Amino acid sequence: MIRVVVSGAYGRMGREVVKAVCKTEDMELVGAADKKGEGLDAGSVAEAGITGIIIENDLEKVLARTRPDVAVDFTGPQAAYHNAISCINHRVRPVVGTTGMNPDQIQKIIELSETAGIGGLIAPNFAIGALLMMKFAAEAARHFPNVEIIELHHDQKLDAPSGTAIKTAEVIMEQREGKSFQEPVSEYEKIPGARGGEFEGGIRIHSVRLPGLVAHQEVIFGGLGQTLTIRHDSLSRESFMPGVLLGIRKAMRLEKVVYGLEKIMFEQ
Repeated sequence: MIRVVVSGAYGRMGREVVKAVCKTEDMELVGAADKKGEGLDAGSVAEAGITGIIIENDLEKVLARTRPDVAVDFTGPQAAYHNAISCINHRVRPVVGTTGMNPDQIQKIIELSETAGIGGLIAPNFAIGALLMMKFAAEAARHFPNVEIIELHHDQKLDAPSGTAIKTAEVIMEQREGKSFQEPVSEYEKIPGARGGEFEGGIRIHSVRLPGLVAHQEVIFGGLGQTLTIRHDSLSRESFMPGVLLGIRKAMRLEKVVYGLEKIMFEQ
């Protein structure tokens, strides 16, 4: 039985994780932490039934008392970084779905976990379809001279562009082996930022934030007389749960934190 703590248990993603863990036979919810919802039953908040697991506002105390195997984090970028460090210090495997941490923070977590011999996962996206989208985009990148990424999320998302968009751009550039995409012959923005943000290699990323959206992304490749669009849509937060549960199970076998669910999803 894998003992799980959920950090950010009062949030929308945290509630889904609580519900998913409670429904999973090989996992046990042993703790819940959040700055909001203190004193409420985590299962009741997640509409998973009364669990007796009360949401607390101090993750450190939850980790020390419950001694879980894994702590799943869906909080905010700065909180997630410090939470992951705390997990490793308590010899708890962090599974982080929070996006917005910078590369230096991610590398610090990986290095600390490797020194401690503690496995874990940082995943910009837990949707299996999103991982396949990135895999297909990486393959297409070898054959097209131009690409742009459009990511669309709900209006409460804090970071832009999304972690998924950045990760997609990274795997695309890995396939290009340092070769940049073609840039427009000439360009004049009448409104600054109209052409989106520019990632390395000439990849443009556009971020849309609107109520009614959950998480969506399309990668549009252009070539002579043709375009190729690869799109993924998460229509509910349930779409992330199979990946979260996979990440929890895989973290138990890892000896350091891994960045990207695809690193363990596609392993054979």
